[in-house]
Amino acid sequence: MTVRVLLADDQPLIRTALRMVIADAPGLEVAGEAGTGAEAVRLTGELAPDVVVMDLRMPGMDGIEATRRITEAGGTARVVVLTTFDDDANVYGALRAGAAGFLVKDMALDDILSAVRVVAAGDALIAPAVTRRLIAAFAARPEPRPEPRSLAVITDREREVLTLIGRGRSNAEIAAELFISAATVKAHVTRLLVKLAARDRVQLVIIAYETGLAP
Repeated sequence: MTVRVLLADDQPLIRTALRMVIADAPGLEVAGEAGTGAEAVRLTGELAPDVVVMDLRMPGMDGIEATRRITEAGGTARVVVLTTFDDDANVYGALRAGAAGFLVKDMALDDILSAVRVVAAGDALIAPAVTRRLIAAFAARPEPRPEPRSLAVITDREREVLTLIGRGRSNAEIAAELFISAATVKAHVTRLLVKLAARDRVQLVIIAYETGLAP
């Protein structure tokens, strides 16, 4: 199945470069291009792409607000943020808005294409450098992080799975560490998404950090 991608960036040169790379990538095609956040929201509704590659700094509506509107619309499009601005506020803002991925523009093009495929398949991906900053930021918090009441609804095994998700483990790695099958891990992840009202794996990572499960 071909993954249809909408490119949202206010710089025509960036869009052109991404369009050329995607055109040569098997299984990917450009569904459309947007130069503003508002245009990205509109074209997502009209073109129904599988993935939106979203810049953060755009005139008018920024990428975080555009991401929020796209995810709240309830469609199937998943957003991957691709930006030069990887400060903490942007990372948290994008992930809380519903982005399924956060990438920086100095990543290798092959890694960006791989990330688009990963997100289109329903998983989530955060650039390694950004993940390390998230871990460092939460680890540096001196105050205790209270456990939200929502965690009371998960089982001990689900808590173990959530902890490992927060540490960046894949389903296969979790299965090996807990001595259970990959299918069982997938079932636990599905139940965690429902019980914690999380949109995707990225939000599970955030919950794991905020509750102190992932030190």
